[in-house]
Amino acid sequence: MATNEQMKGGRPRRGGARGQRRERPEYDQKMLNLARVTRVVKGGRRFRFRATLVIGNRKGKVGVGVAKGSDVSDAIQKAFQAAKKNMITVDLAGSSIAHDVTAKYGSAKVLLKPATKGRGLIAGGAVRAVMDLLGAKDIIAKSLGSSNNLNVAQATLLALQKLRTKPEEVAPKSVEAKAEEKKAEVIA
Repeated sequence: MATNEQMKGGRPRRGGARGQRRERPEYDQKMLNLARVTRVVKGGRRFRFRATLVIGNRKGKVGVGVAKGSDVSDAIQKAFQAAKKNMITVDLAGSSIAHDVTAKYGSAKVLLKPATKGRGLIAGGAVRAVMDLLGAKDIIAKSLGSSNNLNVAQATLLALQKLRTKPEEVAPKSVEAKAEEKKAEVIA
């Protein structure tokens, strides 16, 4: 008789490694776009596939890759390798970023703002995919200009590269600190 782990719907499971769990991949991935592209030649049309992929480990590393291949799986595999090469590391301030930042790539412009803990990831499309795979949980983002997924994702990466590493360098002064600074000026 099979154990409870091997049972599924009253029958023992078939195939695969018995009793072993599948190993988690190093990076999670999300497909942004999969397009069939055409090249016109003398004899007709040649079809290929273009994959746009975002990969990340949800711990501060993220990358975007785009590649073409003769079939879908080939394009995805090449895009994964390209994303690995273009990977960046970002120092997060808890579950958010240290300060506001904007970046432009092509005609796509992205605005990223830190949010308070528990606010959630407020972003859409490609920005959301990049921030989710980065591991940022509390961010407000707005994509301005172009809606091209690849350009928006690249603009998001540029914005993340612009971030300063130490949050205390960028943190705005508190009301108390400003008041003390004013007192010091008045006394002097």
